[in-house]
Amino acid sequence: MLCQNCKLEPATVHVIHPAQHFEVCPDSGTEVYKFEPTDHYLCQGCAQSQALTKPSLSNNIAGMLKAVEAAAASAPKARQKVTACPDCGMTLREFRALQRLGCPKDYEVFGKALAEVLERIHGATAHSGRLPGMNDPTHQRERRIQELQSALDAAVRDEAYEAAARLRDELRAIQ
Repeated sequence: MLCQNCKLEPATVHVIHPAQHFEVCPDSGTEVYKFEPTDHYLCQGCAQSQALTKPSLSNNIAGMLKAVEAAAASAPKARQKVTACPDCGMTLREFRALQRLGCPKDYEVFGKALAEVLERIHGATAHSGRLPGMNDPTHQRERRIQELQSALDAAVRDEAYEAAARLRDELRAIQ
């Protein structure tokens, strides 16, 4: 296995980092912080450059410089793989840390990740609750009009003209 940092040298150091994330409890809606370890496999040079191991006597300065140069050379490649918003520059990692978007373009750039987050938080990706600024009777009336219009379109498409006439009359009465 190659080092996950420089991707050049064989990995000889296994590092376990605690990763923190939160989940929303479906019963109470409270945020529960969880700690799950993440495994990292590094070569000796990368582990030393991150101060994770003590340098051994067999390592020399040239070997360390080689590891540092390799890590520096691979860093821009790793940054290119990160998806960032072209307008505000926000990355998916920043969005997950801040829990806020930077600009309207982020909805397009991070669409798939946002859908997953919304589904995890709300249990669905489609709105099913009240709309702001509309009281319940108004909302029910608008929903009924949409249902009748959809049923009317389906009846016309299926050439069920008697049902279509009945739906048309009911729709006119509500409007």
